Amino acid sequence: MKLLVLLPFFLIFISGCGLTTARPKFEMSLAQAAFLAAKEAKADEKAPNTFRKAEVYYLKAKSYYRRKYFNKAKEYALLSKKFAEEAEFAAIKKTTLEENN
Repeated sequence: MKLLVLLPFFLIFISGCGLTTARPKFEMSLAQAAFLAAKEAKADEKAPNTFRKAEVYYLKAKSYYRRKYFNKAKEYALLSKKFAEEAEFAAIKKTTLEENN
């Protein structure tokens, strides 16, 4: 009988934990792909500030993911992807302009 009384409290406790949060695997994969594409485009040389932001956010996302703070990991992965894409675009644009001149 005591178990039936404690069961609702236990379920509420479990639902509030990080165990019920989905792992942001897709977002982490996208961030990694965007970061590697920016690196391949030599964004670290052509757009260092934006590339550095992407790198910092990517490392934060990986750290939070390892510590199982999935909401923060997702947030930082999305920021990393955004800045990596901006850095890649800037690097490609700069390379193209240099080739045309």
